[in-house]
Amino acid sequence: MGTLRNAAMGGKMANELSWQIEGSYYEACNCAAICPCRRQNGVRGGRSTDGFCDFLLSWNILKGHAGPLDLSGLALCLAGNYNDDVDGQPWSVIIYIDERASKQQAEVLSQIFQGKYGGNNAFTGEIAEILAIRPARVELDHTPGSERIKIAEIGSAEVVKPVDFAGIVSCGIPGHDHPGHENISSIHLKDGPFNWAYDERCGFSTDFNYWN
Repeated sequence: MGTLRNAAMGGKMANELSWQIEGSYYEACNCAAICPCRRQNGVRGGRSTDGFCDFLLSWNILKGHAGPLDLSGLALCLAGNYNDDVDGQPWSVIIYIDERASKQQAEVLSQIFQGKYGGNNAFTGEIAEILAIRPARVELDHTPGSERIKIAEIGSAEVVKPVDFAGIVSCGIPGHDHPGHENISSIHLKDGPFNWAYDERCGFSTDFNYWN
């Protein structure tokens, strides 16, 4: 971490590091569409469909940096679950970082997505337990209407069909200032304690812009 601090942070405290990543976002989970956790026409969401959530989230970083370190062209996924009845910080997650990332790039991205470099990615405050952070062959296609995620042979998600909804849908993870498109997606994951598969549940796609 000391080497990274010198190379990417110029001696600043972690939460003073100047960084920004932006690009496209796609997620899928086991809830029924439209996911009840999302805002619809500005109305705040509520409990998950089943009282728990198994999810797979993906970020395609089209442009990004942390200090002088370029983060453009990389991808990251986050898989996990939570229970609505657990107070505080309910998420347990595995972070998958694009295997093309250098050691420094991977380190910085892991810190950003744990919320350790500050910034407006407030969802990191929900993470209670990080089960693993590992490199993986992450393949993302965020083409509107046909989004797909593939993480080696571990997991995948793909859009099955759009949801017919004329209103505004937003999600707190990319930010409610980034409304997007709800869809019906299928997902599966088999890694450590996560072993699940769901057909034709909910998905959501939009863009994102995080910074500090």
